[in-house]
Amino acid sequence: MSVSYRNGLRAALLYLLLSMAWLQLSGYLLSSFFDGSIDRALWQQTSCYAWAVVSAVLIFFARARLLRVLGADRWLRHQQKDRERLRQAAAVFDCTREGVLVSDTQGQIVHVNRAFMEITGYQREEVLGRQPSMFKSGHHSVDFYQAMFGALRQSGEWSGEIWNRRKSGEIYPQWQTIRAIRDEQGELTHYVAVFSDISAIKDSEHELAHLAHHDPLTDLPNRLLLTDRAEQALASAQIHKRGCAMLMIDLDHFKMVNDSLGHNVGDQLLKAFAQRLRDMFGPGVTLARLGGDEFAVLAESCPQLVQAAALAQRILDGLKEPFQLDGHQVLINASIGISLFPSDARSASQLLRNADAALFKAKSAGRNGYALYTEELTAHAQQRVETAFELRRALDRQELRVYYQPVHDLATSRLVGVEALVRWQHPHRGLVPPAEFIPIAERTGMIAEIDAWVMGEACRQMCQWQAEGVVLSFIAVNVSTRLFARSELYQQVAQVLHDTGLDPAYLELEVTESALMDDPEVALEQMHRLRELGIRLAIDDFGTGYSSLLRLKRLPVQKLKIDQGFVAGLPWDEDDAAISRVIVALAQSMGMQVHAEGIEQMEQARFLLDQGCDLGQGYWFGRPMPASLLDWDNAPQIL
Repeated sequence: MSVSYRNGLRAALLYLLLSMAWLQLSGYLLSSFFDGSIDRALWQQTSCYAWAVVSAVLIFFARARLLRVLGADRWLRHQQKDRERLRQAAAVFDCTREGVLVSDTQGQIVHVNRAFMEITGYQREEVLGRQPSMFKSGHHSVDFYQAMFGALRQSGEWSGEIWNRRKSGEIYPQWQTIRAIRDEQGELTHYVAVFSDISAIKDSEHELAHLAHHDPLTDLPNRLLLTDRAEQALASAQIHKRGCAMLMIDLDHFKMVNDSLGHNVGDQLLKAFAQRLRDMFGPGVTLARLGGDEFAVLAESCPQLVQAAALAQRILDGLKEPFQLDGHQVLINASIGISLFPSDARSASQLLRNADAALFKAKSAGRNGYALYTEELTAHAQQRVETAFELRRALDRQELRVYYQPVHDLATSRLVGVEALVRWQHPHRGLVPPAEFIPIAERTGMIAEIDAWVMGEACRQMCQWQAEGVVLSFIAVNVSTRLFARSELYQQVAQVLHDTGLDPAYLELEVTESALMDDPEVALEQMHRLRELGIRLAIDDFGTGYSSLLRLKRLPVQKLKIDQGFVAGLPWDEDDAAISRVIVALAQSMGMQVHAEGIEQMEQARFLLDQGCDLGQGYWFGRPMPASLLDWDNAPQIL
């Protein structure tokens, strides 16, 4: 027995003895009162009240001291704290957003919280006394539940993803934790399951997975998913000894739709084209959008080249019907490249690469058609990559040169101007023909940088010739579609004229007909701004770009150049002769000069002069050459 306990017990006994002594004293006084030894009135006024008060105080302190000694007051305080903890636990149980289910050892539900009812749709009265198996979705096998109860028996806890059924019948995913509850003796008393609805998380995961593998605009598979399916298709085709075909599709002149009708209509066109592709093909064909206006079709069972060509033709025929978009009727064509497995490629990446090479061939052949892949295209593609790399290096190392081809007045044979043409002086290959690097420069976008460099060099050379007393009416510079499409062309030309000091009247910019037709309204505005500088404008390769005569008369152009394709057959080819006559007559009626290029024979020059053509250039007059080799005095005479 502890010292404090003994001291407390002594104090309690002392209080009891004092209480008993007081009671005896009270009895003595009372007896004295009845004997008459104490005045009755005095007793009545003092002793009765004092007796009651002192008795109550002594009994209270004695009882409190005794309860404290026996530990009753501590028990009462613990009871109060326990009740407070239970109230807090009940509040947490009812307010938590996770569903809670409590069952007994027989599996009968004895309690659920508010979140349980909100998640499952069941009310408390509908589930009490029933088994949790009422929520089974049928999504899991017997082995799944056996593993769950095995973990509960072994460790007393299980956590994992489980699919259950709401009252509405909807099957949904939960993340659930189940724990076994035991009493102080270690006996199992209850099971508690705490779960949360992870439907939103699952939906987000599915949405992210879908976005990672599909194009957001058309909802078609993207390049990543197409490559994966192509690998699976090729593996299956190899096992079953069958062929596959990859068709790469590019919409022709799609940029014109964006620029003329707006990007909103352009997006609608892409979606409508994707839907039209879906309508054309059924199972066994994977459609994909690779980016921009480029699509792909993977045919998983296409053993012969003829079948692949038939698929391509079906696509081309399907585009003959115009699209109705936001009040506009849009008609568009496509170019298609075809690569086959196993004849053209052995892997998915190679199949895609070869189809892209075939697509480039189709576009180079004039668009609105399809082309097949061949081995020659592979070598050509590798050469293009190497040439593009070396061309970039040539710009940095100043390997490019400007050559000048003379332009003569057909009536007088006098040299009146020159055209500046770019050449590439390769350190190992020598002078590289323009046909080898100009198309690559256009495809890679380097042509704009090259054109700007040529313009600066040509203007400086013209200033030098003028300083030396050489009389020329103009120096012509080609402007590629890439450079012409740039809004900063005006500032670029103005800056070159300012830096070189050349009078704008001596600079002539040649723009191809196709560049003007890509976006006629923008082209018109661009040409008017260039004319404000005082320079001359000419349409190069006229007759090859389907010009609209209505637009042509609005262009501030001073010259039409007859394409050398129409000059080559003169004067014997009747079609070339007729076209040349029409172009000359058209230019004269509109007050423009006519300039024929590609003249290689005197008979061609004579025919053009007879038709009223003003200027001519070609090998008969002189080849392109460095500025130092130009012959200013001697010119062939037209007899």
